[in-house]
Amino acid sequence: MTAPDSTASVVRLDVPGGQAVSHRDVAANGARFHIAEMGDGPLVLLLHGFPQFWWTWRHQLPALAEAGFRAVAMDLRGVGGSDRTPRGYDPANLALDITGVIRSLGEPDAALVGHDLGGYLAWTAAVMRPKLVRRLAVSSMPHPRRWRSAMLADVRQSARSSHIWNFQRPWLPERRLTADDAELVGQMISDWSGPRQPDEDALTVYRRAMSIPSTAHCSIEPYRWMVRSLARPDGIQFNRRMKRPVRVPTLHLHGSLDPVMRTRSAAGSGQYVEAPYRWRLFDGLGHFPHEEDPVAFSTELINWLKDPEPDR
Repeated sequence: MTAPDSTASVVRLDVPGGQAVSHRDVAANGARFHIAEMGDGPLVLLLHGFPQFWWTWRHQLPALAEAGFRAVAMDLRGVGGSDRTPRGYDPANLALDITGVIRSLGEPDAALVGHDLGGYLAWTAAVMRPKLVRRLAVSSMPHPRRWRSAMLADVRQSARSSHIWNFQRPWLPERRLTADDAELVGQMISDWSGPRQPDEDALTVYRRAMSIPSTAHCSIEPYRWMVRSLARPDGIQFNRRMKRPVRVPTLHLHGSLDPVMRTRSAAGSGQYVEAPYRWRLFDGLGHFPHEEDPVAFSTELINWLKDPEPDR
């Protein structure tokens, strides 16, 4: 099922400053994906998290374009302007969506930048299709194997991720997400942010995007797989596949006040990287450092992308 044309006004937005951003759809992995694009140069593919869509990268797109990169933010399967398919929300397939988009854009590889769920999928893509990932930058999300162990063994992390456990119930989570014009989405983003709170206009954008039919269900499906597969053969097999190390330079970004993902949970991810690995903790920021302090985040990211030999 494809998102209706009426979603265009909700999804195909401008970026701050009125700069031109190109919107179009690309085909990959048996579905169509909406992308927002700016600039020319080496490809940087930006992957959003929950409960957001491509627009979360509205500050980074022009910054990356000005720095000499081809910056592309995509809507993940089931979100924003991308196809809402009945199946395909396991991380292996979602990672193939991402690498398929790289190919559809005519590029040999990309630097992947992922936040939250997008970070989980960026880790996955770097392991599954290493030739297509030039560099890896992840924000607010540990390596999938680290995420799994933290959720199962760390009571504090499990408590902070209570929304993921709540998503395992049928139908009710979708209804709660979309009730009262998706009021819960705005509440989540505010609660998960640090002292630099999002403005009401931004929250309205995310609430409208979650209200697009079927979006709430599709947004929750990856988390249902992540939990329900913990003891299933497909989940065990995925966890084994993720033992293969990441062999591209990796930048790991995290907010010190992140209430969703503990710093301790994220910080152990370097053990899965056999390449230069740089950890950067943003003091005083929450779960959305790229929105809470976009200048600091973009500066850190661009300097690392331009560094020919990023140190460990």
